[in-house]
Order: sequence, then C-alpha cells, then structure tokens
Amino acid sequence: MTDSLRDQLMGLGFKPAPKPERSNERKPDRKPDARRDARPGSGKPAHAGARPGGKPGDNRSPASRPGNAGNPGNRANANRPQGARKPRSQEEMDLAKAYAIRAQREKEERIEGERLKQEEARVRREAKAKLEELLKDKSLNAEEADIARHFPYGGKIKRIYVTADQLKALNAGELGVVQVAGRYILVTAELVLQTEAIFAQAVALKVDPNAPAEDDPYADPQYQVPDDLVW
Repeated sequence: MTDSLRDQLMGLGFKPAPKPERSNERKPDRKPDARRDARPGSGKPAHAGARPGGKPGDNRSPASRPGNAGNPGNRANANRPQGARKPRSQEEMDLAKAYAIRAQREKEERIEGERLKQEEARVRREAKAKLEELLKDKSLNAEEADIARHFPYGGKIKRIYVTADQLKALNAGELGVVQVAGRYILVTAELVLQTEAIFAQAVALKVDPNAPAEDDPYADPQYQVPDDLVW
C-alpha cells in the first residue's frame, strides 16, 4: 500500500490533531492600566467619576472631607501651631505676676542692702582717716607708765599702761582712751569729745567722774585682772 496510514485516514474524513501551543511564544500585551492612560495626551482622565480633590468613588464635597482646609474646624486646627499650650487662666496669670513682683522687690532690696554696706564702709574709712589726722602727735602715752588700767571695750577686757598721775586724771574724766589704727592712746577729754563727734566707735574709755564707783570697778588701781582674760 503506497499511501500512508495518515493519508488513508484523512481520506476517510478524519482531521489531523491540532498542534499544541509553544511555551516560548509571545503572549498578547496586557490591557493598558488606567495610570498609563492618564498620561498627558491620552485623552482619558485618571479616574473616571472621581470628584476633583478626592479619591475615586468619594462623592463627598471637598469641604466636608476630614483634614480639608475648607472645613472651618479643620482650618482653625491648621492655624494653631503644633504643641501650643492652651491660654492660661486669669488665676495663673495673677500668680505669675505676683511672683515676678516679689522677685523684683527682693532684687531691689539686695541691691539697696549692698549699696548701704558700701556707703557705710566708705564713711568709716573717711572717719578713721580724719581721726588719725586729728590725733596725730597728740598721744599722751608715757614710756615710763607701769600701771595697767583695764576697761571693757568691744565685748572684751582691754588695758592701757599709765602713770600714777595719769591714772588719777583718767578716773577723774580729765583724760580718755581712744583706739586709732589698732592702738589705744591716752588723750585729753577735749580730744575725746572731738573723737566722739567724728567716729564714736573709736572712743574706748570715757569716764564720768559723777558716776558711782561700782559702775567702773576697773578704776581701782588695786583691781587686778588675770592676763588670760585680756585680749
């Protein structure tokens, strides 16, 4: 038989089986997506049916959407800076004002106190300088003085050495003791009064002859004071 079996079957009306598709054949291009169609010149809007300024399918008006500046409530929130504190109450403002006034008053008091201290120190310096000039070369302290005359001064017991005649004059109020530059000098009663007018703190001993004897127990030359009580 010259004809092949295939030819005989086709002659009887059988059709050849379809060929299977190849796996490496190119597949037809996908349908262009909406974003590609939305390019300029495509003639098709990005989202059909979407309102301006909204998402697809969002039928709400732009002013009613959350976060939209057109909403009055949202516009007020947008104008408020983030992290801003709410306005303070009147009570808080009054309290802060009171604290500020007190702080200012305390500052002024400190400044005034410092000014007064400096002024007092200046007056003392000037008074001491004037007193030193007044009592210059007017000391009556004698080298031969050997009698200790004690007296209270500055909360302590002090002493000055005088002669017998100077002791009588001192107890009679005719002489006095003045402190100058850390030294105790014997001066006349007149200079004691002038010293008192210039710088009263410098007057170490001023005896009132009319005062009772018990007011000045150290006037008695027999009165002895231990050395460890004298500074």
